[in-house]
Amino acid sequence: MNEFQRQYDEVRDLLRFGDYALVIKRVIDFTLDTLSVAFYKKTNALLDRLDDNPDDEAKSRELSIILDELHVFLSDRQMPKREKVLEAIHIQKQYSHSSFALGPVNLSLYAGDIVGLVGENGNGKTTLLRVLCGELYTTSGKVEYAFPYKDAYDLRTQLVYIPQRTDTWYGSMFENLVFTAAMYGYTPEENELVVNLIIARLGLRKFRSHSWKHLSSGYKMRFELARMLLRKPKVLLIDEPLANLDILAQQTVLEDFRAIAKSAFRPIGIILSSQQLYEVEKTSDQVIFLKQGVQKNLHNDEAASEMKDLVIEFESEWT
Repeated sequence: MNEFQRQYDEVRDLLRFGDYALVIKRVIDFTLDTLSVAFYKKTNALLDRLDDNPDDEAKSRELSIILDELHVFLSDRQMPKREKVLEAIHIQKQYSHSSFALGPVNLSLYAGDIVGLVGENGNGKTTLLRVLCGELYTTSGKVEYAFPYKDAYDLRTQLVYIPQRTDTWYGSMFENLVFTAAMYGYTPEENELVVNLIIARLGLRKFRSHSWKHLSSGYKMRFELARMLLRKPKVLLIDEPLANLDILAQQTVLEDFRAIAKSAFRPIGIILSSQQLYEVEKTSDQVIFLKQGVQKNLHNDEAASEMKDLVIEFESEWT
């Protein structure tokens, strides 16, 4: 069974159990995989109908129909091979007037994988992300990008870094995303259709006309994710995306990251930093623990001594 068929079967199970919110997200993901204006139009029309008609029976029927159509369309599509997109080789970063030093750090990132970067504040997570995206030069070692790019601008188009504190933007969210889509090659026919799909995918439909100052920090981060998806990058580096989010919002965001990274046709390599070790570990394919700038192996005795407490989480609908 290939990856797309596995994901399709998973969505079918979600539909059978009535998890419509998650099914809608995955329908949008599959629609974006098609690269078809006809499907963009069809799914946008479906989203409008579902807004007007919240009846569960109608939702199930309409979602089932479009899932079947997407399955037929995508089943013969060639899926990309799992390939390395970034490698850090013994990188170190030192500052002349500071006792702090980062490294040595070694890591490999593959398309479709999520690497969690964990550690307390001041231990080098942001420094490492800025080195990986090219904002800071290494003192020693090197970062290799395993995809073709013409120049520094083209590199930063394909490798997106979202800092914890994002820049202010002006106008409405929708206008900004339409402008971004135009900048990155979407045709006039595709532009608003794709923007509307991505807005819906990230739960932003109610906030399309909002400006920067009227969004919470969590929704500002979702806006940056929307803008990132429009750029179709190979790598996403994101600093503290779980900060200022409640536990439910953290789970939702991490599920979104996993679905976005694991796309059968548009996989993205993601490195995200956080202090939430146990949340990140559940989502990540690999976890790097930074202590005073030094990379630790979470499975050795030294790193284990940093986490003496046993934490067990139970998920329940009970109050």
